[in-house]
Amino acid sequence: MPAEGPRAAVLTPKWLTIIGIGEDGVAGLGDEAKQLIAGAEFVFGGKRHLALVASLAKGEARAWPTPFDAEMRDVQALSGRRVCVLASGDPFYHGVGVTLARKVAAEDMRVIPAPSAFSLAASRLGWALQDVETISLHGRPLDLIRPLLHPCTRILALTSDSDAPEAIARLMTELGFGASRLTVLEALGGQNERLRSANAGAFDLEKINPLNVLAIEVDSTPQARVLPLTSGLADHLFEHDGQITKREVRTVTLSALAPRRGELLWDIGAGSGSIGVEWMLAHPSMRAIAVEADPARAARIRHNAAACGVPGLAVVEGSAPQALAGLETPAAIFIGGGGSDAGVLERAIDALPAGGRLVANAVTLEMEALLLSRHAALGGELTRIAISRASPVGSMQAWRPAMPVTQWSWVKP
Repeated sequence: MPAEGPRAAVLTPKWLTIIGIGEDGVAGLGDEAKQLIAGAEFVFGGKRHLALVASLAKGEARAWPTPFDAEMRDVQALSGRRVCVLASGDPFYHGVGVTLARKVAAEDMRVIPAPSAFSLAASRLGWALQDVETISLHGRPLDLIRPLLHPCTRILALTSDSDAPEAIARLMTELGFGASRLTVLEALGGQNERLRSANAGAFDLEKINPLNVLAIEVDSTPQARVLPLTSGLADHLFEHDGQITKREVRTVTLSALAPRRGELLWDIGAGSGSIGVEWMLAHPSMRAIAVEADPARAARIRHNAAACGVPGLAVVEGSAPQALAGLETPAAIFIGGGGSDAGVLERAIDALPAGGRLVANAVTLEMEALLLSRHAALGGELTRIAISRASPVGSMQAWRPAMPVTQWSWVKP
């Protein structure tokens, strides 16, 4: 009789096998992995992976297409057949296993991982992996490393090619981290493995293997561009034309927006983009869309995003509310400019899902009146933010008040 209930799931064959493989090729594989590769009807992988198992694979070898198909159509088309996919190291750590898991159910996969490049690098250096910052820069902007550059930090970065270590060294030197020690770990686990080191400011390593991990021991000058972990970055870290949510107000605003992992923010009337930038700095999973009508300011937002290590901040050039059409539903919305324009506040309120947060700042009397009206109708919290800074008055010092800000924060029921 056929199996029933939970036992049926156990007996269902797993048609897809994902095997992590290192630079040592077949020699580093266990018996189970070897048997699964040999028994597969189709073997997918990069050309390098397929060459490593050529002596073992009996099925049809299929190299990944160029450009890479993230939909994995060729693999999915073979559902139910014996398919093997080869991956570098751990398939589920910045690997192809993550891509496949979006398309194939876990119960249809058998996965045999190998040590990740990060694990191998940490073992060669004697670094405690749990105390190290890790980042994949494979096919991604090098600017992503900027938020990690703190004195005495250790970083392991997975790179894309032989040119990346020198480019990272050059960037670090420009930012004031030229004294940092960089170690390039090449072809880890293979016959051509080697480790070489140089300071970022005097980086002179040549003929680097494209398969490399860069280990960084951060050292800095007092003038280094360090991005603090707290919200409320200094205003001078952003390029702006005066249209910026000032540091103290930005801190209160981000607190009211209450970022949570994986959420999307709309920053309407973004100005310099400082709110969206700091929202994304809260966690690598954060996303933001900056909406800005002025083309020069929009370009400035893109520059600030890259300079602060969040190049993924999306910029939409256009005036709200028209520019909001078709945007992905946000978890939170900030209105810092143009909020008094017809329909902007109403469109923002309509766009939020239940539980979504709205924070709007007012400097003008017109915008303040609108926020007072919305508060009277919908509730929420009103906060008055008044900041004064000491500045010279002749030979002495006195307080000069900045324009007060009225802030309305509201959670949609």
